[in-house]
Amino acid sequence: MKKIITTLVIIAVVIIGILVAGPLYIIDEGEQAVIVQMGRLTDVITNAGLHVKAPFIEEVVRYPKRIMAWDGEQKSMPTREKQYIWVDVTARWRISDPKKFYESISTVDAAYSKLAEIIDSEVRTVVANNYLRETVRNSNIIMERTENADTLGIGDAIAPELISDTIQPAATHEPIAKGRRQLAEEILARSRVMVPEYGIELIDVVTRQIRYSNELTQSVYARMIKERNQIAQGLRSEGEGKKADWMGRMDREKRSIMSAAYEQSETIRGTADAEASRIYAEAYNRDRNFFDFWRAVESYRTIMPKFDKTLSTDMDYFRYLYSPR
Repeated sequence: MKKIITTLVIIAVVIIGILVAGPLYIIDEGEQAVIVQMGRLTDVITNAGLHVKAPFIEEVVRYPKRIMAWDGEQKSMPTREKQYIWVDVTARWRISDPKKFYESISTVDAAYSKLAEIIDSEVRTVVANNYLRETVRNSNIIMERTENADTLGIGDAIAPELISDTIQPAATHEPIAKGRRQLAEEILARSRVMVPEYGIELIDVVTRQIRYSNELTQSVYARMIKERNQIAQGLRSEGEGKKADWMGRMDREKRSIMSAAYEQSETIRGTADAEASRIYAEAYNRDRNFFDFWRAVESYRTIMPKFDKTLSTDMDYFRYLYSPR
């Protein structure tokens, strides 16, 4: 009886130990795993569900099955013309072969480090083999641009040829042969050559940001300021030209109005003088003696108060003052 009890206890302990060791395990959706037995890979599990393993002997190493993002650090690197720029690259990747992945780098953190090593090296190589314009532009559309008042935000009625003459000519922009997008594809192609041996599939590589170095930034800003100053100067010259045109028109219109007014005033004055002469002549012809007398009296009223003294009155002018008649 004691032997039976002892046996049952031993069996119960073994069963409990097996259950504690976990012979059953679950692979979730978005996961994959490799089974490692005593340090040796024995199986690869890629299907989600409930699975069985040998307790105490086999170990389940889980890896993500989904697409993951790798974000590189922003680094300074030279272009072909030795202009230093800051390049920030990001990529998407996934574990395509768990067996190779486990045997080569084992952990996801190690995979991130390996991707950084590979992609950063290829980015530096591609950037160093191409000119600055290739890294910052995607097309040659800048050479065909025609800026106008709307795009510059400077209002209406601005001559388009003024803008095209004052901005930096398209001829000064050198054409690109590849462009920023094609360089990213080149980085992706070069990186894909190396990653399959680690069980990794590189989906894409994207240049997230390219930033000029401080020295180059100042040069770019200076060129932009110069270009905008040229536009501003062109607009000022255009404004001065229109001002001179309007001032000339205003001066001509003013002279025309004053000439017409002067002509009209002279016509009115001439008509009035003629009418006055007619009235004077009519009055003179009615009574000449009275007319002469009246004119003389009017003259006395005007001139006599201005005389301080009179030395002689023996002249025809004073005939109405001292004449017995």
